[in-house]
Amino acid sequence: MTDRYVVIGHPISHSKSPQIHKMFAAQTSQDLTYEAQDIAPESLDNDVRTFFSDGGRGMNITLPHKEQIPALVDAQSERAALAGAINTIAVQEDGGLFGDNTDGEGLVTDMVNNLNADLEDARILILGAGGATRGIIPDLLATNPQLLTIANRTVSKAKALEKHFAHLGNIFGAGYDELGKQPYDIVIHATSAGLAGDLPPLPDGIIGAFTFCYDLSYADQDTPFVAWVKELGCTEAHDGLGMLVEQAAAAFNLWRGVRPETAPVIEAIRNGQ
Repeated sequence: MTDRYVVIGHPISHSKSPQIHKMFAAQTSQDLTYEAQDIAPESLDNDVRTFFSDGGRGMNITLPHKEQIPALVDAQSERAALAGAINTIAVQEDGGLFGDNTDGEGLVTDMVNNLNADLEDARILILGAGGATRGIIPDLLATNPQLLTIANRTVSKAKALEKHFAHLGNIFGAGYDELGKQPYDIVIHATSAGLAGDLPPLPDGIIGAFTFCYDLSYADQDTPFVAWVKELGCTEAHDGLGMLVEQAAAAFNLWRGVRPETAPVIEAIRNGQ
């Protein structure tokens, strides 16, 4: 019997997840279907429960639903609980729903395994203190950076994350005007403005020629953040396509017990296949 999987969001037509998981399934000889479903916030509870009661085996969740999903599962991973957001649901052996958040794992895997970034003892800066940042902090702190700084327009939000994750490592919340002019080793752009071009007010000095820059957003052309850091002379500027594929691979492994090869999938998506 073919197993059913789905990605939900609102909107969802732009999602590359069906394409990615179909390539994973073909590569690993898994018998499954994977589709995208647009679910409005007001019907989230009913539609999620209906999918699983009808025999669905797993679900990916994207904006704007990640922070509402914890109320709908029976158990969740520690990292999902810390993030307060879930991007993956799997059906357990007893029929219960298990929630996980694979965003941080996807980011770290792409940065370290695919792009050769060195996170241990690094000075890392994350721009933005929203849900995307909450999802990646636990996995980033697990790499033992020297310091993880969270910068945000509303400083109180950055300080709230500092307090929430302080037990995991050396983390500091700040405003953009507190960043100084010394280049960071790693700069990650995680603001909700992503592709809109509304970059935060950043001092040029935080980006050096050897700063590793990463934008959680991705596009067919350079994102506004990637274009900006390249103008400053950054030679390591990357978008989030690899993270998208790697977090999907982690979800696929949770569902199917096999981890697909991601490099050919990243290349295929990058080349528009």
